[in-house]
Amino acid sequence: MTDENETAWLGLDLGTQSVRALAVTADGTVLGRGSAPLGGRREGVRHEQDPGEWWAAVRTACSSALLTRTGVRIGGLAVCGTSGTVLLTDPEGRPTTPALMYDDGRAAGEAAGLRAAGLAVQDTWALPKALWLVREYGGKGRVTHQPDVVTARLVGRPVPTDSSHALKTGYDVERDAWPDIALELPEVVLPGSRLGEVCPAAAEETGIPAGTPVIAGMTDGCAAQIAAGALRHGSWNSVLGTTLVLKGAAPDPVRDPAGVVYNHRAPGGTWLPGGASSVGAGALPADVDPVAMDERAAAFEPSGAVAYPLVSRGERFPFRAPDATALLLGTPADDADRWAALLQGVAFAERLCLDYLHHLGAPLDGPLTFTGGAARSLYWNQLRADILGRPARIPEQTEPALGMAALASHGTTGTLLAEAAEHMVRIRTVVEPRPGRTALFAEPYARLVDELTERGWLPAPVAAHARGRLAGNTATS
Repeated sequence: MTDENETAWLGLDLGTQSVRALAVTADGTVLGRGSAPLGGRREGVRHEQDPGEWWAAVRTACSSALLTRTGVRIGGLAVCGTSGTVLLTDPEGRPTTPALMYDDGRAAGEAAGLRAAGLAVQDTWALPKALWLVREYGGKGRVTHQPDVVTARLVGRPVPTDSSHALKTGYDVERDAWPDIALELPEVVLPGSRLGEVCPAAAEETGIPAGTPVIAGMTDGCAAQIAAGALRHGSWNSVLGTTLVLKGAAPDPVRDPAGVVYNHRAPGGTWLPGGASSVGAGALPADVDPVAMDERAAAFEPSGAVAYPLVSRGERFPFRAPDATALLLGTPADDADRWAALLQGVAFAERLCLDYLHHLGAPLDGPLTFTGGAARSLYWNQLRADILGRPARIPEQTEPALGMAALASHGTTGTLLAEAAEHMVRIRTVVEPRPGRTALFAEPYARLVDELTERGWLPAPVAAHARGRLAGNTATS
């Protein structure tokens, strides 16, 4: 039965392949969900979407999420999008260009020029892509991030962007300032700020009640971190899907002269440092039964081979090496041993990420959470906990939309974001490392660290720090 006075919070996640909506109560009960597919165009380094599809998908997803419940009040909503996705809009907020997606690589020339001018940007960041759009379409326009298009339609007018999505457009989240550059850049507010209320026209199209508060969101990676409840200082969320992303919470920014780790800012002054690796489950063979292979791989601990399983060329975290390629040291005994080497290799990379963060002085003494598609593998979860030498929490629900529901609750009620997230997040299980297993993997991990150093990819001081933490607990040692 639904309480007639029950309040739900609505989270919207604008992904690459779909829009997802989640209506959830403060205690984590999901009252409704909906989704709608998105198209796109990929050709080589080109990856773009039609921004008009976003609103159509939002209408469908919201209608589905809110269709089955009556008597439920929507207390507020927030929207997340893919980090670095950007387009240009006119003064009324209407798109005037396609949206260049988070991994569109056509602005490499603009990025090189910005780096020469002293700005630390990567080729796929939103700032060089905004310059490319202005040049390519021969005119001006307001730089707009993916969620801004949707929040403008919800409110009925253009709204400020949030500092999380603005980060890769060059916004300095410490100084609260844009770079001095010839672009029409939007006003910026902190995530959790109130942007306005759902207007009557948007209410009619989506089913969201008019007057519902619209709260400034964060990027999808930050949304997933909120959904993992990893917001207390020292907490970390390890998202393992096609690739690996590690994000944590700290009282101060984690300084990294190499630019491998960057920092978002959450409401309340907490900083969210992290980085994205190019290793991950995408390196596993797709034509085998993963459950059966996991069972067979358990006989090879450690494997007879040592892998660094990059999904694609180049590495970004825990070191920057644009020309790095996947490596395999030794010869696996059979396909199960090779599978074991790949699983262990991802966990070694994950450990090296934590060693690098420890080298930079990041706090690591809080809980670690495993999310992402690979967290469905019970065996891999146990293996990772063993190699890292620390427990790992596995939540029931890890959708970025849940993180936006928690942010909507924070922005509307004033509840601390960490508290709102912890109330919504339900931990399914905690995986404890098995005694003696961390030491068992110390020798192959050291071999990998040595090889990465010899190839010139891993800086010697980072390698020395990692060796000094062999076989220990990555949380405190």
